[in-house]
Amino acid sequence: MRSDCVIFAYDVREGRLNRLPPETDLTQADWIDLWSPQPDQEERVRALGVDVPTLADMEEIEISNRLYRENGIDYMTVVLPGLSTTKNPTVGPVTFILSAERLVTVRHHAPRPFETFPDRADKSATGCVSPSHILLGLVEEIIGRLADLLEGSGKVLDSVTREVFGGEAARRPKLLQSALEQVGREGEALGRVRLGLLTLERALSFFGQGADQNGASGLRTHVKANMRDIQALEVHADFLSARVANVPDATLGMVNLAQNATVRILTVASALFLPPTLIASIYGMNFKVMPELQWLWGYPMSLALMLASALVTYLLLRWMKWL
Repeated sequence: MRSDCVIFAYDVREGRLNRLPPETDLTQADWIDLWSPQPDQEERVRALGVDVPTLADMEEIEISNRLYRENGIDYMTVVLPGLSTTKNPTVGPVTFILSAERLVTVRHHAPRPFETFPDRADKSATGCVSPSHILLGLVEEIIGRLADLLEGSGKVLDSVTREVFGGEAARRPKLLQSALEQVGREGEALGRVRLGLLTLERALSFFGQGADQNGASGLRTHVKANMRDIQALEVHADFLSARVANVPDATLGMVNLAQNATVRILTVASALFLPPTLIASIYGMNFKVMPELQWLWGYPMSLALMLASALVTYLLLRWMKWL
């Protein structure tokens, strides 16, 4: 994670993005990336005629506050998964500010595409010859990252499914507990990805509608291609979400089966010992007239009767297929 500063400026030279030194005049930049900007850094960008939204503005739910055009500049806010300052998974708003001169991005967390895109911008389908091209290339990188996250969730769900339906899981409750925890984490991750896809689709639609005004009419084909990719990922995300919903049910079913097996063992043990216990209880009563207590073979007879009753019970349970 880049943490040496919170403002990154790039210009386009020979079809590639080149990072500018921190003290460079920002009027030379084609892309300015603000990461948790400080007030003085926001002022440097405002001097270019660009209004930098606050975090509270970026977190507004209303579409009118996330997608709008002001003074010939497009403001598009999406919600993307990334890492917090403590390197924990999180989601946060990212604002794309597109003018004819440059692209400005504002964020307060670290989505991975912002780290990988500068070195790969020239390899994107759109290239990076203008701010609009840079924006679509960055969106393409974000879509690829979201696809990777969905693929990772799919692999985790495959592994969890094998554990749940494996023979060992039913005999080891801790494996089932671990499976439920993993599914819960993947469900949260899928929620973050689906939110990112939804907001990104809205932003692309807004960008496409204003393509003529922002000089990007020639990029409609790339916009449509990215929209198709997003829609395909949304279908895949829905499929994985259905799996996330099904795996806990299957896991809880396996837990119930394991509990039923335990209860059956206890029930069989109780049934086997019930007749001998009844016989022992009868001969343990303190009545004066109990002829069997005076018999020479009374004790062996009672033991034999206990064993016989237990054996009959065992055979009955076998016949009922409880054993």
